[in-house]
Amino acid sequence: MSAERPRLIVAITGASGALYGVRLLEHVRALRSVETHLLLSAAGVLTAYQELGRRRSDLEALADVVHNVNDIGASIASGSFETLGMVVAPCSMKTLASIAHGLADNLIARAADVCLKERRRLVLLPREAPLNLAHIRNMEAVTLMGGVIFPPVPAFYARPRTLEEMVDQTVARVLDLFGITHGLARRWSGLGNAP
Repeated sequence: MSAERPRLIVAITGASGALYGVRLLEHVRALRSVETHLLLSAAGVLTAYQELGRRRSDLEALADVVHNVNDIGASIASGSFETLGMVVAPCSMKTLASIAHGLADNLIARAADVCLKERRRLVLLPREAPLNLAHIRNMEAVTLMGGVIFPPVPAFYARPRTLEEMVDQTVARVLDLFGITHGLARRWSGLGNAP
């Protein structure tokens, strides 16, 4: 990659679970080894405020570069812009559908489309329950195109003591998918002595 630091695109959309995107940005920023490019949907901004009390400016301050979701001509809209790939955390069903059907109707969907066409890593953290058949088929479509569907399911075997620890376990797994070195979560070393 020609950039001084590898780049990672992060999108926060309107599904519940804004904390996943926020913690991802916080941890990558602390590593200082990866340049983050942030996209916020309007619903993502509203949800982050509702769930975390964080304003748009608070979220933007966590990223190295911020792109307007309507700027379809931004650097990240081109395959010639080198990145490790993209994470959508959380991923709304609307965004999932847009990506699954190649609509590229905003910069989030376009950047995801670029990752898929360039065979770069695309990781979506869909947040919805229960799922209907359209959701499942859209997840299948993205998977068949090479994307990774990563529902943020808690890993209770890690015995998280706080909400942040539970979220960080998921964030650690996402960072692993991009080969980003971290010390964020304890790794599984097998079962101890069972009773």
